[in-house]
Amino acid sequence: MVLTRRLAVSATIALLAPPAMAATQSFDAFLQGVRAEARRQGVSDAILNRALNGLRPNERVLELDRRQPEFTQTWEQYRDARLSQARIDGGRRAFAENRATLEAVQARFRVSARVVVAIWGLETNYGGFTGNFNIIESLATLAWDGRRSAYFRAELLAALRILQGGHVTPERMRGSWAGAMGHPQFMPSNFDRLAVDMDGDGRRDIWGSIPDALASIANYLARSGWREDEPWGREVVLPAGFNQEDARRENTRPLRDWVRMGVRRPDGSALPGLDIEAAIIIPGAPGGQAFVIYPNFNVIRRYNPSNFYALAVGLLSDRVA
Repeated sequence: MVLTRRLAVSATIALLAPPAMAATQSFDAFLQGVRAEARRQGVSDAILNRALNGLRPNERVLELDRRQPEFTQTWEQYRDARLSQARIDGGRRAFAENRATLEAVQARFRVSARVVVAIWGLETNYGGFTGNFNIIESLATLAWDGRRSAYFRAELLAALRILQGGHVTPERMRGSWAGAMGHPQFMPSNFDRLAVDMDGDGRRDIWGSIPDALASIANYLARSGWREDEPWGREVVLPAGFNQEDARRENTRPLRDWVRMGVRRPDGSALPGLDIEAAIIIPGAPGGQAFVIYPNFNVIRRYNPSNFYALAVGLLSDRVA
């Protein structure tokens, strides 16, 4: 799945946005304004010329932006598509091949290496497909179009600052049509705040350096409040007569309270009666799969604000190591 947390957020914004507005100025005039603003932010003419000379709007980007399908998958469809045996096997190989790096990342950021690998797997199939769009071209097209110009103009300027920093060349700065980049599928503004130089070469290369990419995912989760040595959640079975209205992410109470209400593991054994704050969610139809979720579930949602996504990450993380 190429859509990153950043791309998924962009998609959500798109669904909520007003109808597309026509651009109010020529593309060349728009680029001149971007050049002036980028210069004020410290981007050199050499970088601007290399990134912007000859740039034209990408009609395919506009088509994709305006034709994003509504999300209609059920939980079962979403789960089965993302937790295929091929993805699980790929995650196990990726974990084994990068074990030393993942152990170093976990030690530095105090974030579960299994969850880092699971996010990597859902975002780009462990780096198998990170997107083929020219990021500068895509962001310039979306910023000029007028539909969400302020958002994408800020992302375009952030991308130009990344080029100025020497982290990647314009030719290698590729990703999704909406601007999500590299193995973690970061938007440029998130790169600014959260990308990490894990391999020590002076660049934060989330396109070509797996250590940098995995550390950047971990840093994102750490900065979002990850709690070391706490799980994300687990599947449970609910007692007969359970009030479905109590199954809400916002309805938290100590796990021991849910245990007293009869919530148990799928095999019928007891959950530990801990003080950890927990909630119950039922992602599909009433009577379907149920999960108890802990604070780290909400941290995963900071990467992509979807219960389906966070559940898929959690379940995949349980299977890859």
